[in-house]
Amino acid sequence: MWIPRAIEPRLRQLAATRPVVVLTGARQTGKTSTLRRLFPDHDFVSLDLPSEAEQAEKEPGVFRQRHPPPVVLDEVQYAPALFRHLKAVVDARRDRAAQFLITGSQKFTLMKGVSESLAGRAAILELEPLAFDEVRAARPQTPLLGFIVRGGMPELHAREDLEVVSFQNSYLATYLERDVRTLANVGSLRDFERFLRAGALRSANLLNRADLARDVGIAPSTANQWLSILEASGQVTLLEPWFSNRTKSIVKSPKLYLNDPGLLCALLNIRDAASLRSAPSAGAVWETFVLAQLRHRERVAGRERSLFFWRDRTR
Repeated sequence: MWIPRAIEPRLRQLAATRPVVVLTGARQTGKTSTLRRLFPDHDFVSLDLPSEAEQAEKEPGVFRQRHPPPVVLDEVQYAPALFRHLKAVVDARRDRAAQFLITGSQKFTLMKGVSESLAGRAAILELEPLAFDEVRAARPQTPLLGFIVRGGMPELHAREDLEVVSFQNSYLATYLERDVRTLANVGSLRDFERFLRAGALRSANLLNRADLARDVGIAPSTANQWLSILEASGQVTLLEPWFSNRTKSIVKSPKLYLNDPGLLCALLNIRDAASLRSAPSAGAVWETFVLAQLRHRERVAGRERSLFFWRDRTR
């Protein structure tokens, strides 16, 4: 079952006017499926396949001959050397729209390639997990608490027979093995998973990096690096405080939020609506869910960095 995405009209509009469109976002948010559904006449190649990624990296000329535009390039961050060769193709036919539709789930590598080689040529969009109103439009009977526990990964709603806990565990394992290992030389994936779980316990709370590092048993510099990895791979958001006078801010620390309330519930061992109602962290889960809906709305509207939190002076 396909659930239409609110970002589709904006994606079509950009593809009609720009030679390159980059669709980024966390793993499993539906980037590939969305592009393939909206642009069925484009060729498709996934650089998730090692053989394709190796040829794109080492023999870009041969790769481009095999996959001429218009083409969807999936997970292009696995072949960073390809970007400068795409620039030559785009510049030869600058007026031709939607030559390359690119997806990637690792912002650091992806955006570095875009900024160095495709600046001024590419439109960039980020695909969030499903919002509650998107799911309700396709499945009107979806309960709110059920959605929060299940989360916004499209496959969980396209296939209702999937068991949530096993899906989230598999998602976490894949994320650790593929994205984390690629983004940084993390010595212990087990420590990184503990770090993510410690972050989940702090979702919707002010971020204290020193406390987070101490609880996991890592250096503060490592905690900062790992937070950057979580941000770059679309797993967490650091929400900055709002203040009218930038020289007199009341709160300087950001608030930490997991991006998908379903993954948050899985990490907190909340498995159903009844568990959510009685959980000590229910308020934090609700706040995480609300921010996810607001963030989704702002991205669909094309507004970036438009959300802040405000907190009055405490006694």
